[in-house]
Amino acid sequence: MRPKTHTRISFILMLLILLSAAAPLTAQRKSGTRNSRPRAATSSASAPTPESVLGFRPGDDRKLASWQSIVDYFERLDAASDRVRFEELGQTTMGRPFVMATISAPENLARLAEYRRIQEQLADPRLPASNTEGKAERLISRGRTIVLITCGIHSTEVGSTLSSMLIAHRLASSDDPQVQKILRETIVLLVPSLNPDGVDIVKNWYDKTLGTPYEGTEPPELYHKYTGHDNNRDWYAFTQVETQLTVDKIHNAWHPQIVHDIHQQQANGARIFLPPYMEPVEPNVPKQIVEGYTELGQAMAAEMRASGFQGITTGTSYDAWTPARAYSHYHGGVRILSETASARIATPVTIKLEELRGSVGYDAKKETDKFKPLWPGGAWHLRDITNYMTAAAFALMTHAAENRERWLKRFYEIGKEAVRPRQKGELFAYILPPSNDPAQSARRLALLGVLARGGVVFHLLNPADVRGNKVLNALGLFIPPLRRRRSLLDLAVVVRMDQPAGAFAKALLEPQRYPELRDSEGQPIPPYDVTAHTMPLLLGVDAKPVFEPFDYKLNSPAERLIQPPPRVAINQPFALYQSHVPSMDEGWTRWILENLTTGNPKFSSIEDKDIRAGNLTGRYKAVIIPDQSARSILEGHRKGSMPDELTGGLGKEGVEALREFVAAGGTLVFLNRASNFAVEQLKLPLRDITQGLKRTEFYAPGSLLRIELDATHPLAAGMPRESVAWVENSPVFEVTDAKDAHARVRVIARYPASSDPLLSGWLLGGERMRGRAALVEVEMGKGRVILFGFRPQYRAQSLATYPLLFNALRK
Repeated sequence: MRPKTHTRISFILMLLILLSAAAPLTAQRKSGTRNSRPRAATSSASAPTPESVLGFRPGDDRKLASWQSIVDYFERLDAASDRVRFEELGQTTMGRPFVMATISAPENLARLAEYRRIQEQLADPRLPASNTEGKAERLISRGRTIVLITCGIHSTEVGSTLSSMLIAHRLASSDDPQVQKILRETIVLLVPSLNPDGVDIVKNWYDKTLGTPYEGTEPPELYHKYTGHDNNRDWYAFTQVETQLTVDKIHNAWHPQIVHDIHQQQANGARIFLPPYMEPVEPNVPKQIVEGYTELGQAMAAEMRASGFQGITTGTSYDAWTPARAYSHYHGGVRILSETASARIATPVTIKLEELRGSVGYDAKKETDKFKPLWPGGAWHLRDITNYMTAAAFALMTHAAENRERWLKRFYEIGKEAVRPRQKGELFAYILPPSNDPAQSARRLALLGVLARGGVVFHLLNPADVRGNKVLNALGLFIPPLRRRRSLLDLAVVVRMDQPAGAFAKALLEPQRYPELRDSEGQPIPPYDVTAHTMPLLLGVDAKPVFEPFDYKLNSPAERLIQPPPRVAINQPFALYQSHVPSMDEGWTRWILENLTTGNPKFSSIEDKDIRAGNLTGRYKAVIIPDQSARSILEGHRKGSMPDELTGGLGKEGVEALREFVAAGGTLVFLNRASNFAVEQLKLPLRDITQGLKRTEFYAPGSLLRIELDATHPLAAGMPRESVAWVENSPVFEVTDAKDAHARVRVIARYPASSDPLLSGWLLGGERMRGRAALVEVEMGKGRVILFGFRPQYRAQSLATYPLLFNALRK
């Protein structure tokens, strides 16, 4: 076997371009340091306070800062302090600056390139500078703990973005010993917001409703243009510009040992959550990471309790299962999630002790080892939120500084374990075979782009590598004819596990088996998010595990210029329903339609009033109703909870307008839970067999299931006979009208009749699904209603089932 080397940088960059084709990296054109002037030593006393720029102190009741004022503050701080370097890394989805402040002692800031190189060398113990214990020890003695603090990914959780200025000011201005040690021993990378667009969306709505009955409500739109709250579920698919900038220019550039991700949670629970996380932990998270976040989280909790903070819970509520929320766990760094109790945006609340609730693992009215000391209730202000957040951040940074060598050594040990040679019987690699199907080949390129952005190195296998190799021959790999030009499209790809990002690759490529966890009463304990993240299934790509080392020649592709996949043409007018109760599924669908389809005319977004007004037939051929509860679609916001023009949902008028539209020849497409709205309101001859079932009887909390397709139906054009369905709070259909149902209803996809449908994740009661319908078409008048019992465009990840949605709009 030849020595390990990396694929050429140009090749990796091309794959990144491929992945980012739908969300181009043009947002990075203005990247670079915002202040590149020479620096002189400055006095800590000269550092401006946040209130001198904002006009108020962050944490004051009913006061929010605009994104531009936050950027202005950090620019002023950069100009005044030799402890701070502020830079723009790129631009957001909506064109705002995406920024980061690097904060450390002046002598550390003068040697940032050296410290970054130390991080790179410790991350990969195969490199000459770190390939022995002695060399690693010398690097560790010189290095600094890299701490990344990320704020504001969920924009209604306003405390962290405001706290970022308080944290930065104290680091830039204080001369107390604790701060001085942090500055000497660490390099702090501070991101004031991972979603700057949302800062202004929330502020504008809050200011507009201030002093009205709607003060403190959430905006009637997604606070990230496309993903809303799901923007922290993108840390392995990398679809959004903000994720790409954070991964490319911070995580992969700096390899932080510690990531502090600052959030808020419900108002009536614990005052703050800190790790360790509750079970389960995703099996590819290194044990050193578990040890690290346990040690650090408990140390933070102990320091805060000693300082008088109340209502602290650890080891409850949040798990460490999915890489969608924890990129660093697969790249050598611990993720410390902190969740502080919320107010009503910036408006204070008062909570009585008896009104307090808990979450999985604790009751906020009872003191236990996992929840203490008791918070007795009372007024809860934005100032309380910023106090908890800043105290937690400084407890974290203090631990990082006081245990600098321990953190760097742990980081190196993780890398050392990652790159060790695999033995026979261990997972050595995954092979991604070539395919004769151009669509599958394009999806495989997308998967390789994901892996490349995640730091995964892979190689190509020439036909000569395969012929005569018993390990590879056993996989039955397709060998392209000699006359064909050898390219990335027709050569197998090997993804080895013995590399720094091997755990990340394995987590994405293998099926998940989520443990069946139950409470003392036998009820399933729900996961914090979802239970499956198997990219080959989501993308419809084959991935074959190999448990025996084999030899091959390292090889770069002959074809350099990889073009992005072509857009799908939909040359008829269609619309996407956009509720005033924001739906993340609507945002993801809109992102896909804007970036992966073309046509004349383009699609339109329509609101409740547009549908209630009727006359849809002359304007559209199809209307999509994305995943949302039937009640939310019908009723929307209740009267009095929001301004009148934002209340009421579709109502009876909207239902009648949809009925007239389909009767006149239109197509209605309902996704996942929205299908129940169609069944109920359009009186379709179907029922959802999961309705009324207890969780002990049926439960599919975000899992990948097998479906069988009717290949003769136009909606299944270009699809294999077997595919997948992303099932999460999803209906399972049964035809109910025995007289003429077969004339009116056609089943396009169903679950297997004689086998377990589960492919990845967790499924209880799967036998109830056998032979049942997952995708149906119902004729109504001259038109049709298409009901998806799953999310065919799940979080812009399930490329395998995109054709079903696109075909529904075209055919």
